[in-house]
Amino acid sequence: MFDWAWAEAYQRHGLAYYPKLLSAIPFTPVRGSRLLACDEPARSALLTALQALQQDGAHSSTHILYPPPEQAQALADAGFLLRSGVQFHWHNEGYASFDEFAATLDRKKRKNILAERRKVAEQGVRFLTLRGKEIEEAHWRFFHRCYRHTYAAHYSTPYLNLDFFLRIGQAMPDNLLLTVAQRDGKPIASSLTVYDRSTLYGRYWGALEHVPCLHFETAYYQPLEFCIAEKIAWFEGGAQGEHKMARGFLPQKTWSAHWLAHPGFYDAVEHFLQRESGGIDDYMSELNERNPFRTA
Repeated sequence: MFDWAWAEAYQRHGLAYYPKLLSAIPFTPVRGSRLLACDEPARSALLTALQALQQDGAHSSTHILYPPPEQAQALADAGFLLRSGVQFHWHNEGYASFDEFAATLDRKKRKNILAERRKVAEQGVRFLTLRGKEIEEAHWRFFHRCYRHTYAAHYSTPYLNLDFFLRIGQAMPDNLLLTVAQRDGKPIASSLTVYDRSTLYGRYWGALEHVPCLHFETAYYQPLEFCIAEKIAWFEGGAQGEHKMARGFLPQKTWSAHWLAHPGFYDAVEHFLQRESGGIDDYMSELNERNPFRTA
């Protein structure tokens, strides 16, 4: 849910876009409650307080990213503009094994997945799956190397440091899964996912060596096997990535809510979002026509 173009438009017109109000999980495109309250009256009170804060003149706008649909609707009713997006999620239909899942895909998709897995295995790559407190500092240091290496390969700058990963390892060990790819006993790649009882969230992956199809195996197929073994219902693969559809991930609509203090920009963004929403709906329809499952 990027708003860089909006910020640039403000700048071109000599207006300040920052500071703005933002409700989100930093660097994490994950859906969840953004109005944290125990019941509807409390949520209404939070929304009323937020609307009062918006009127103080100190902020250009308010942005609430990835709320659940019912909260998105409540925000729309309160005057927020809704923006839709698309992510790709995998649903566990009670599969007993990865092979049972693969059998539900059309022949071409299934054949491609099995070929990708075979290529990785033929390169002598084996996997170590570490949960929670099994992840030691040495594992975190290796993962951070992979993380930084992948950012560098894409000419980008990593925004999380080793201390961050060590801290989450201490603070939330029961929600972390680290998958380490090894060849000849030497670690060469790893992926980090976060999970709860119902959902596994794909976050980061990195490799120090190139092995064909290693990304798919480390970041998708190994976590999918974990979901099946642990009976986790959903695997949210993160932002972007139409290639995930060929691996059983289907498009899901996401939401964000936006309010802008400047009346002219509010109207301009409203018109933009109306046009964009139509494009998102057409995109979803096109994606659903490419459903990878045999029974689609």
